[in-house]
Amino acid sequence: MEDLGLLIGDDDRAASDSNTFERLNPVTGQMATRAAAATLEDARMACDAAARAFPDWAATTPGERRRILLSAADTLQSRADDFARSMADEIGATAGWAHFNVGLAAEMLREAASLTTQITGEIIPSNRPGSMAMAVRQPAGVVLSIAPWNAPVILGVRSLATPLACGNTVVMKTSEICPQTHRLIVEALHAGGVPRGVLNAISNAPEDAAEIVETLIAHPAVRRVNFTGSTRVGRIIAETAGRHLKPALLELGGKAPFVVLDDADIDAAVAAAAFGAYMNQGQICMSTERIVVDEKIADTFVKALAEKARSLKAGDPREGKAPLGAVVDQSAARRIEDLVKDAVGKGAILAAGGGGDGTIMEATLLDRVTPAMRIYAEESFGPVVTVVRVSGIDEAVRVANDTEYGLSSAVFGRDVNRAMAVARRIESGICHVNGPTVHDEAQMPFGGVKDSGYGRFGGKAGIAEFTELRWITVQDGPVHYPF
Repeated sequence: MEDLGLLIGDDDRAASDSNTFERLNPVTGQMATRAAAATLEDARMACDAAARAFPDWAATTPGERRRILLSAADTLQSRADDFARSMADEIGATAGWAHFNVGLAAEMLREAASLTTQITGEIIPSNRPGSMAMAVRQPAGVVLSIAPWNAPVILGVRSLATPLACGNTVVMKTSEICPQTHRLIVEALHAGGVPRGVLNAISNAPEDAAEIVETLIAHPAVRRVNFTGSTRVGRIIAETAGRHLKPALLELGGKAPFVVLDDADIDAAVAAAAFGAYMNQGQICMSTERIVVDEKIADTFVKALAEKARSLKAGDPREGKAPLGAVVDQSAARRIEDLVKDAVGKGAILAAGGGGDGTIMEATLLDRVTPAMRIYAEESFGPVVTVVRVSGIDEAVRVANDTEYGLSSAVFGRDVNRAMAVARRIESGICHVNGPTVHDEAQMPFGGVKDSGYGRFGGKAGIAEFTELRWITVQDGPVHYPF
């Protein structure tokens, strides 16, 4: 197996000390990828390369950046089969999830391409005679991108597309869990025309992550940080960025509530809940983790959802015979199993699933979950969803908000105005009425509140995150000074 190198400036190189690390296939346990384990000096060199490339890229015309990003989108999409193989090997993903990743990621590049001419400013009336005052947005500089493994192409591309469209250069710290998949993204963008040096990528051994990230954030050329991942690591990123006075955009964990009102369309709610809970084995930041259902319809709803869950088989993603694949590793499987056992031991009803074979886990439904159970509050990030029964709208809203997280949510009810009133009371960055918690579009402002992070990816919201807003004046005529 060929070792993956570090992409720094014009070079594809080994780590400066020649060290590597391995990623194992979560189903077979065999080596999936061997990649360079960057040193702190390698990290600094990547930032230096991005800094050198910044002036020319920032001066590139909007039309040229647009042309390159559109070409990169086509190139990325043409390599969909490569991404599917890599995602199956590194994270146990199904081919369907991989192709969905590539399709949405390509749309993100196309949306970013459209933003190149939307980076606008304004003329602001000045009180000083003869002064023209302008608010101007300019590229910030070098952007540090840190993306996770679970939706590796979507979230990897999202971390790069708008920064590049705005004229920034990027250093991507690839995930230790899917270095090959993230490397494919960078290769596709380079092949599409993004200059080397404008986009750099380094991989690192898991045990070196903290020092590598600290070094990257501390580098003087780095002006923005964007991170998608766990709340635990997000806190560390935020604290480190804060010490260095670097703005950070953080999209973190979730515990998405799915509220089912007493007038909900049961069939529609079940279909959306199953998709939101079990797509990609529940390993999505927006995954439906908590179903808050009115007790008037709870029995009917749970029976229908349990039947749906039992129909969703899990299997080896390389065989392509099942809608669900593997969870990311054995430790994740054990953690999920422990959460289920704790809930059942404290009185929850196992309505469906609960079994599995290693990292291949059944779609699982737990009914009558209470705050005494760990899974009520802890993010499961697996193919398991809980049901909490409530009486009326006020209790439904209270339970929906009874979490430290606030990323995505959903409300189902036939009376749309009533459902919208509930949606407005839910503390989350995203809420879908009569739609699943798992939904993303390239042009939408995507992000959370509370412990799910701050800032927004997507569309014009992303422009504000990855540019500096400057006040520039031009004086035409004499100015009176007091001395």
